[in-house]
Amino acid sequence: MSDEELNEIIESLCLSKVEEFILLGYEHVTGKDIWDCVSDKYRKTGLPSIHQIVNDILSLKSTAFMNWMTISMYRGAQF
Repeated sequence: MSDEELNEIIESLCLSKVEEFILLGYEHVTGKDIWDCVSDKYRKTGLPSIHQIVNDILSLKSTAFMNWMTISMYRGAQF
């Protein structure tokens, strides 16, 4: 699988998760926010296999995402 194909898959999964979060009332979430949250745990180990990435995106809970956003804001990240 090429990098371009992988990026397209990741982007579509993140947008799907954004739609889910919008239904839950989180209207200002973007696909980039979702990917930043999920990929944050890959910083030290690198990208895992595609099935792990898909699982991590689709199983992301809104509470875990909001916890990550809060911690990121304390660290000085811009949203």
